[in-house]
Amino acid sequence: MPAVEVKHLSIRFNGQPVLEDITCQVNEGDFVAIVGPNGAGKTTFLKVLLGLIQPGAGSLRIFDRPPGRVPPEWIGYVPQIKTLDRSFPAPVIDLVVSGMRRRWPGRIKKKERQAAMEVLRQVGVDHLAGHTLASLSGGELQRAYLAFSLVRKPRLVIMDEPATGIDAVGQKGMYLILEEYRSEKGATIIMVTHDWGVALHHAAQVMVLNRSLISFGPPGEALRDEYLQKAYGHMGHGMMSPLRDESDS
Repeated sequence: MPAVEVKHLSIRFNGQPVLEDITCQVNEGDFVAIVGPNGAGKTTFLKVLLGLIQPGAGSLRIFDRPPGRVPPEWIGYVPQIKTLDRSFPAPVIDLVVSGMRRRWPGRIKKKERQAAMEVLRQVGVDHLAGHTLASLSGGELQRAYLAFSLVRKPRLVIMDEPATGIDAVGQKGMYLILEEYRSEKGATIIMVTHDWGVALHHAAQVMVLNRSLISFGPPGEALRDEYLQKAYGHMGHGMMSPLRDESDS
């Protein structure tokens, strides 16, 4: 059964096309990276998966169900770090438990605390359980939200530019955690990223998007120059294909 099946999906805002005629299938257990320029509709596509935006045309099914009818524990979501309120004076463990309850906890039960500490250990920040979100670095905060998204052991993990604001060491650790989780649970991961190297080295499938679907397939196929040129409009300085970079090294 495919994890995600999209057929002729289109979205318009104020009469302007944001996504046009998207058709693709994500198999269960795949790691999919979505790349494309700013304004390409990447975050909008994630919001459709999350059931926050309804398709204007076409259809989308997650585990053979409409997005609004997927059990919430089946999906974990990690938002962009730049959208998070880092001044919120709450401890990390409360954030993780809220991922279990789908509401902010008052008193945390023993089983909830045990489950929260287990997933915090899994992502490497159990020592920060009592720290406030405001005190965390960018990488620590992203790992806390990763624990928040994984605590219910979702079948599908959706991530919007999760590496923003994290140094190279932190990024490597995060992708290792994701790969271990995917391997252990058979979970599907769909991630928006601006880093073509991440898409090349970590994803099983890559979606190149710019309102319409430019390419979709294994990284070596989807990230070819012709598709990147079509998506980004040019291949100038700083926009070289990751495939070309590898072949020249």
